[in-house]
This record gives sequence, structure tokens and C-alpha cells, in this order.
Amino acid sequence: MLSKRIIPCLDIRNGQTVKGINFVNIREVGDPVELGKRYSEQGADELVFLDITATHEGRKTFVELVKRIAANLNIPFTVGGGISELKDAEALLAAGADKISINSSAIKNPQLIDDLALHFGSQFVVVAIDARETDNRWEATIHGGRIPTGKELFSWAKEAENRGAGEILFTSMNHDGTKNGFANEALAHLSESLTIPLIASGGAGTMEHFVDLFTNGKADAGLAASIFHFGEIAIPDLKSYLRKAGISVR
Repeated sequence: MLSKRIIPCLDIRNGQTVKGINFVNIREVGDPVELGKRYSEQGADELVFLDITATHEGRKTFVELVKRIAANLNIPFTVGGGISELKDAEALLAAGADKISINSSAIKNPQLIDDLALHFGSQFVVVAIDARETDNRWEATIHGGRIPTGKELFSWAKEAENRGAGEILFTSMNHDGTKNGFANEALAHLSESLTIPLIASGGAGTMEHFVDLFTNGKADAGLAASIFHFGEIAIPDLKSYLRKAGISVR
């Protein structure tokens, strides 16, 4: 069995790391360069950096900030926010990103997934899906969860895979920031329908939630923010706990 990955997420707004609940009530939590360096030293497997207002505000991700974060890391680094064409991805790759994450731009222009995968390779392309469950239906949203798209989560994830995505990053908006556990039922369904790795986001609150995620949710990686940012769970402690629970981690 492949080792499960633990991935801290840095949501960036105006150059600062922030965190909200259900995508709102956002507050600042620190300098992304320092946080990224800390997580790298603590044994995080990867880091995800998302400029959460880039698409909504119609500007590009902070390339200079990406350079500064990458200079302090020795782990894979995924960057997302405001990527809508090949040259955006090229700039981020040159700045030190190992992968790029696309969300709103992929839904608006699905061909972008094909183009990025063809140009850079599927391993470079992460398709992020922010979805909300309403009346037993999961619907993908865009612009930081502000706009529903009508696209159903599972069919859209499969289309993204077929177009060349190397990974799917699924965030449950119902669970985001609540610390009540991951959307394991939806994750298990996604995992069974996909052949590419699945990263789960939204709902991490305890170490047991990660055990549930990897056993019941069948995800390949667990992404979290506030529990790491506020020191509620230390990455070395989490990995030790998972090993004792019989889950393979790096």
C-alpha cells in the first residue's frame, strides 16, 4: 500500500496566511514563508499554497511570494489561484512550484486540463474541486465557493481525470473549518471511481479524523490548515498516531 500523505495548506490573502470556516469568517494566522518552512522541517509530505482571492479578484498568484516560500522548502509544493493559461503555470514552475492546482479556470475551460497535462505532464496538474452537498447532491462551486456551477462532483472529477489531471483535491465546503471530520462517504465514492490519487480537505479536527479518512474515506492524502496553524496537532505526533493505528505514512 502506498504511504498516506499529510499536507498542510496555506490559504493566502494579501500575502498573509488566513483561515475561515465554510469559506467565510476569515482571519489571518501568519507569514506563509515561516509557516511553510516550519511544516517542511516538521515532516510534512507536501505543501499546498492557494491564493484564495486571486480568481475572484481577477489577478495572478503572487509569483514573488511563491519564490520565497519555495526557497525554504525541501518537499513538493503545489500552488493554485488565478491560473488560467499555460504561461501562468510556466511562471509558477519557474518560481519553484512542483505542481499547480486549478479550480475555477478548469470548470470554465476544461480544455485547460488537457493543455496543461500535455505541456507539463499529468503529474504536474492537480484539479481542485470545492463542492457543497445539498439535498444529497454534491455540486462543484467556483470563485472560492461563491458561485454554484451545476456540475456534479463525481462526474466532474472523472472528467478531470480523463482529461489528464494527475490528482484530485476535493474540499467539502460543508465540512471546511468545522473540525468535525472529513466527508468520508463522498470521499470513498470518489476514491473508488478514480484511478488517480485523491487529496481530501475540509473537516480535520482530531488525529482520529485522519484514521477515519484513510480507512473509511479511502483518500490518498489528508490536507488541513487550522489544526496545524494553531498548533492543535503537530505533524510528527499525527504521523506517530497513524503508524500506531496501522496506517502507512512516510
